[in-house]
Amino acid sequence: MIIERLSPLGQRRWQNFKSNRRGWWSLWIFLILFVLTLGAEFISNDKPIVAKFDGELYWPVFKSYPETAFGGDFDTEADYRDEFVQELINEKGWMIWPPIRYSYDTINLVSPVPAPAPPFWLAEPAEGMDNWLGTDDKGRDVLARVIYGFRISVLFGLTLTLFSSIIGIAAGAVQGFLGGWVDLLAQRFMEIWSGLPMLYLLIILASIVEPNFWWLLGLMLLFSWMSLVGVVRAEVLRARNFDYVRAASALGVQRWTVLRRHVLPNAMVATLTFLPFILNSSITTLTSLDFLGFGMPPGSASLGELLSQGKNNLQAPWLGISGFVVLALMLSLLIFIGEAARDAFDPRKAIA
Repeated sequence: MIIERLSPLGQRRWQNFKSNRRGWWSLWIFLILFVLTLGAEFISNDKPIVAKFDGELYWPVFKSYPETAFGGDFDTEADYRDEFVQELINEKGWMIWPPIRYSYDTINLVSPVPAPAPPFWLAEPAEGMDNWLGTDDKGRDVLARVIYGFRISVLFGLTLTLFSSIIGIAAGAVQGFLGGWVDLLAQRFMEIWSGLPMLYLLIILASIVEPNFWWLLGLMLLFSWMSLVGVVRAEVLRARNFDYVRAASALGVQRWTVLRRHVLPNAMVATLTFLPFILNSSITTLTSLDFLGFGMPPGSASLGELLSQGKNNLQAPWLGISGFVVLALMLSLLIFIGEAARDAFDPRKAIA
């Protein structure tokens, strides 16, 4: 067991985390949802997972095949939703489809109801009405966009949280450990930089260049790293006056070695409790930009864009409700996990 390999302090923190039942179950639910969406192509896709034709196996999820590979006439990629292509494959083989036969950008061209079409269980059964949560105003499957949107939101938030934490921890540690003029100048810079209207600057910059995942990540990284600097600085200022830190310095241990081995580990305890909330904030900011139209490129699976469609199509409440429920669930789980992590690292909390 992993818990048996932890130190007594680690075991206490782990038990404290588990004692918060809401946070413990939130962690499991979030991990299950995230792992499932990592394999979104196997859950929701307009291509079969595997196909067998003329004795050979094909993997359309991983590789594009021309229609001629299945006996068709065109060298372009096969459209597996085309009845002609399906008949060609079924004559000499078979296909295994994902549970949802739509990708995030697949348009339902055979829907009998104009887009945005309601969920199939809200409308009279008809040919082509197989969208579990309906379609958006462009005819794309809402459930597929929710699945892919969940994945891209969490991946974006995790990546931004990782890079922000590295920069924020490094800046706060140097600022608090060196002190003096370094701390003074850094504090003045932080006051000026944090006073800038972040959202407005992001909107202006995102409107100048063509947005994409990495460009948005870089823009938001300009400001997101500041959230940890104050916490790390305060912890380093406290830890650098400990007796064992002073003793290490008196024995001639290099300054950066003292910081890395003795001071920074103490600062990390408080820092770890903030990470779920930073992840929450990163996802919220991306959703806000997508809602305003300055986020991910048009056509990308986005919860913010789904909320925007719900605002513009009040006659189709399933759009806004779907985006709101998924976003609220995701952010609530992260908040509950953060609360449990805070309890786990609270030195005043007794062992559960």
